[in-house]
Amino acid sequence: MIAKIGRSANLYGALAYNNLKVEKENGQILFANKIIETANGQYSVAQLAQSFAPYLLANQNTEKHTLHISLNPDPKDTVSDDKFREMAQQYMRELGYGEQPFVVFKHTDIDRTHIHIVSVCVDENGKKISDKFEKMRSMNICRELEKQHHLIPATDKERSQNDKIFHPVDYSKGDVKSQIASVVRHLPNYYQYQTLGEYNALLSLFNITTEKVEGELQGKPQQGLLYIPLNEKGEKAGNPFKASLFGKNAGLPALELHFAKCKTALKDHPTKQTLKTAVTIALQSTDNELSFKKQLGEQGINVVVRRNDTGRIYGMTFIDHNSKTVWNGSRLAKELSANTFNDYWNNNIKPDIKELDEPQEKISRLEDREELTSEQPHPMFEFDDTNKKDDGLIEAFGGLLIPEAQGEDYDEADFANKMKKKRKRKRGQ
Repeated sequence: MIAKIGRSANLYGALAYNNLKVEKENGQILFANKIIETANGQYSVAQLAQSFAPYLLANQNTEKHTLHISLNPDPKDTVSDDKFREMAQQYMRELGYGEQPFVVFKHTDIDRTHIHIVSVCVDENGKKISDKFEKMRSMNICRELEKQHHLIPATDKERSQNDKIFHPVDYSKGDVKSQIASVVRHLPNYYQYQTLGEYNALLSLFNITTEKVEGELQGKPQQGLLYIPLNEKGEKAGNPFKASLFGKNAGLPALELHFAKCKTALKDHPTKQTLKTAVTIALQSTDNELSFKKQLGEQGINVVVRRNDTGRIYGMTFIDHNSKTVWNGSRLAKELSANTFNDYWNNNIKPDIKELDEPQEKISRLEDREELTSEQPHPMFEFDDTNKKDDGLIEAFGGLLIPEAQGEDYDEADFANKMKKKRKRKRGQ
């Protein structure tokens, strides 16, 4: 079981999000602790909020006073409502919130039935409840609950989830939205790229592409992005998803900021010259696309080739997993543009590449990189040469990404965005 703990200053928003599930018959209130009872057992958001008001009034200094927790058993676990109630009460009690008002909501709108708990982290005397070592304590409680209720251990769950997270999207397996989300919500945190084309080249490794859409809303031009799953041949394999489903990092405004930031960071960056050297040597020492890709792949560099319907190469992008940077060929050097590779691989016109400046120094730097990978081929998705593991990227960042991918409803973020827009409209009026 995975627990996710969130804090905010918006008690009403947390209650409204969960109560909306109840109103749409996608959820129910399983348990209420120290909550004012109603005559019919039904609650509005305002009625629920009344029970928390005295606690918030007693302490107005704690900014993030609202506690929003989700407990997520494995989808294969069969958990009854009584068992959910028992686990929620024990979890809150052992975490230090047993005497607090809290509401337990069960969500059933996705195949992973889970519960959300809303409470506050200041007690009735206005004292903030300690959150020291909270994550560690939460993990220990979850392990204890797994044993008591014979649930699938989270360690086993994480191992099985590793096959999905940062793995190419498989449209035939379903849950495509979650598969895409596991990738696009986090790539900007690790990789640098300067254009939508470079971003798409990186996404293509995971069987995803994105397209810009334009239109008008109330007479004003609007732009957005759609994310589309691809099959193994790079063909569109399913319905598109709006970027807003995956959080603000996946949207066009955030990506454009990322492009600008990377453009500044990568200007005159030493990685550019090192990568240019590696690509140039590979081009000079190979005579076909397959061996070219193989040579660079052994150094942790992916090559993405884009062709039109006639087979002409119109784009070359290099993804260096060592420096976590993405480069169009023409950005590295004029002689490494798509035309050069098209002439060589399609028309057998060997490129006339100028000799490298300071060849011994640059080749020496390349050999240093090759020495790092000489003992073992470089996995496609490995990031850090100093921390190699068999599962590459999955192992390197799985611990950071798995809790979010397993424990979060992506429509919760969508709901929060709608609430923000609604408040902005009201202020505008």
